[in-house]
Amino acid sequence: AGAAAEARFISSAKGKGLFATKNIRKGETVFVERPVVSSQFLWNALYNYRACDHCLRALETAEENAQRLLGKSSLVLPHPEQCSIRKDLHQQCPRCQVTYCSAECRQAALEQYHQVLCLGPSRDDPTHPLNKLQEAWRNMHYPPETSSIMLMARMVATIKQAKDKEWWIKAFSQFCSKTANEEEEIVHKLLGDKFKGQLELLRLLFTEALYDEYLSRWFTPEGFRSLFALVGTNGQGIGTSSLSQWVRACDALELPLLQREELDAFIDQLYKDIEKESGEFLNCEGSGLYVLQSCCNHSCIPNAETSFPENNFLLHLTALEDIEAGEEICISYLDCCQRERSRHSRNKILRENYLFTCSCPKCLAQADDADVTSDEEEEGEGETDDAELEDEMTDV
Repeated sequence: AGAAAEARFISSAKGKGLFATKNIRKGETVFVERPVVSSQFLWNALYNYRACDHCLRALETAEENAQRLLGKSSLVLPHPEQCSIRKDLHQQCPRCQVTYCSAECRQAALEQYHQVLCLGPSRDDPTHPLNKLQEAWRNMHYPPETSSIMLMARMVATIKQAKDKEWWIKAFSQFCSKTANEEEEIVHKLLGDKFKGQLELLRLLFTEALYDEYLSRWFTPEGFRSLFALVGTNGQGIGTSSLSQWVRACDALELPLLQREELDAFIDQLYKDIEKESGEFLNCEGSGLYVLQSCCNHSCIPNAETSFPENNFLLHLTALEDIEAGEEICISYLDCCQRERSRHSRNKILRENYLFTCSCPKCLAQADDADVTSDEEEEGEGETDDAELEDEMTDV
């Protein structure tokens, strides 16, 4: 079967959009997409969220995952056979010991970027240029994380290793780019008020670790800022979790009513206890660049949504409504709570985080509403912070 969707150019103001090439039914998978490049977030990895270094598949069993999030090593999960983690398949890079979920992922990483980025015996050497770069990034970008300097490092390493360098440069140039002013805003958003000094420091460390004559433009102040903005604009959050995989498998079990009620109660309580201990940081998190997904425009009444049901970096786009052939496929950049707020509130979040004003049917229908944010209408409702926005990006 041909693809159910294709990217088309809409206008210079809107850029590209994704359109259905045939009728799609509600609940259908529009496409499954693998990223051109992806990477786990650095704090996430530091805090022992163990994920495959290539595809971000969670490496802990569901029980180990729950024990760590609860801070309780005695926890036992029922139905352990519903856990999908296969530790017998895990492999490490023999030189630097990073872990992969399978021989296939180890090989894929080696062929695409890992030869350049493998730290070998310097893995724990703080003076190694790549470690200095990662340390500097962690000190600038605390959780909740939205991006990673290592995504950019993998882009450079991919081109360095590639036989056909032009093909990869073309692949990366498909992602929407911004004007110089917009780039500044995005970098500002990621690095905060000290962004000019921080960006220059990152550029020098990035150059020391990865400089390549062929890509010299990416290492200039303008080129580096553009690369940074490209990742900031197009990076799609990825979240994986062996615990949520286990829960989904348990939900599908055919059980007698009493056992079903007991299991549901156990799972509900488990999530409540984990939230007390670990807050909203449940998943292995990272980000990736997806060619088709990055063409999806936002709507406050989306007809599709992204998820990661395979517990790795494979992104599934699923229809939330019936979609006619020729119709634009839109996702929401806002979470459910944010979508319920006033048009003014929604657009404030979209302008600050994504640099555009929404003109979806819902926003057009509410265009005459008074320009007050939901907070002003309902005193005491806190501003939605980036953490929630991030959470939505990485929901599994």
